[in-house]
Amino acid sequence: MIWLGLILILLCLFFSATFAVYMSCFYTPNRTQNDDRQLAKSALRNARRTQILELIDAALEIPYETVEILSRDDFVLRGRYMEFRPGAPLCLCFHGYRGTPNRDFSGFIPIMRRLGFNLLLVEQRGHCRSESNTTTLGVKERFDCLDWTEYVRLRFGPDLPVLLAGVSMGASTVLMASDFALPDNVRGIIADCPFSSPREIVFQTALNMHLTPRLATLLTEAAARIYGGFSLFGPSAVESVKHTRLQILLFHGESDYYVPCYMSEEIHDANREQIELHLFARAGHGMSILFEPERYEACVRRYINRVLGDETPKAARLSEEELAAL
Repeated sequence: MIWLGLILILLCLFFSATFAVYMSCFYTPNRTQNDDRQLAKSALRNARRTQILELIDAALEIPYETVEILSRDDFVLRGRYMEFRPGAPLCLCFHGYRGTPNRDFSGFIPIMRRLGFNLLLVEQRGHCRSESNTTTLGVKERFDCLDWTEYVRLRFGPDLPVLLAGVSMGASTVLMASDFALPDNVRGIIADCPFSSPREIVFQTALNMHLTPRLATLLTEAAARIYGGFSLFGPSAVESVKHTRLQILLFHGESDYYVPCYMSEEIHDANREQIELHLFARAGHGMSILFEPERYEACVRRYINRVLGDETPKAARLSEEELAAL
C-alpha cells in the first residue's frame, strides 16, 4: 500500500508538472498574445519601440479581406488578404510564436507592397481569430501551410506566382513544409530567424533559463504528447530543406538571443545550393529588417528576380546590369 501511495503521488506530480509546462509553453492564447502593440521586452526592441509601433499602426490601417480554411484536424483557420494590385504575385506570410501578423510583419509589409506583391497574412492556429488552443512550434502548422497554399491555388489559379514567408516559428513552419509536394506555383521561401527544430529551440530556451536542458526537454516533450497530441522529436527545418525543390532566402540577426544565429547557419549548411543566408550584425530577434532596411530590401529584390524571372513584378525588376550580376 505504501508503494502504491508513492506511485500515485509521483504520478500526480508528473501530470501536474507536465500540465504546467503545457499551459506555459503551448496553450494559446495567453493574456497579451493577440495585442498587436504588445512588444517583447528586450533592450534592442525597447530602443526602437517608437519605430516599431509606427510600422504596426501603419499596418493596422491597411484594409483587408478575412479569409478562412478548415485544418486537417477540423479547426477554422483565418487569414488577412491584402490586395494592392489585382493579379499581382502573392506572398503568403506566417507569423511567429504568440505573435500577430501585423506585429511580426510590420516592416515586411511595406517592402513587399513596394515590390508589387499582394499579401495573405495567416493567423496561425491558436492565434488571433484562428481556432485551437495549442501552438505546436510548427509541427502541425506545417500542414496548415500546405493547406493555405492549396487555398491560394484554388482561389487565384495555378499560374499565380506565390512566395512563402515566415518569421521565427513562422519561418520554421514554412521551412518544415518545404519538402512537401507544394503546388508548382509556389516558387520560393523567405525565412527570417527560424529555429532548426522544435526540440532544439526547447533545449536552447531551457539553457537560457538556466534549467537542466535535457530534463526540461523531456518534460516538455511529455507535455506536448499528453496535452497537445504532437512530438518535438519529429520534423525539423534542417532535415526538410535537404529535400526541397525551392530556393530559400534566409535572414538572421547575430544578436538574436531567443533563436541563436547558429540555427540558421545549420539550416544553410544542410543545403547550400538552395539556400542563401544573410546575417545582420547587432540585430536582435526578428529585427534585421529594422537595423538595415535598405540592405534587407535589396536582398529580397535580388531574390525575387532570381526565382520569378520574367514573372517578377515591374516594381521589383532590376536593371540588365544588376541582373547580370546575380
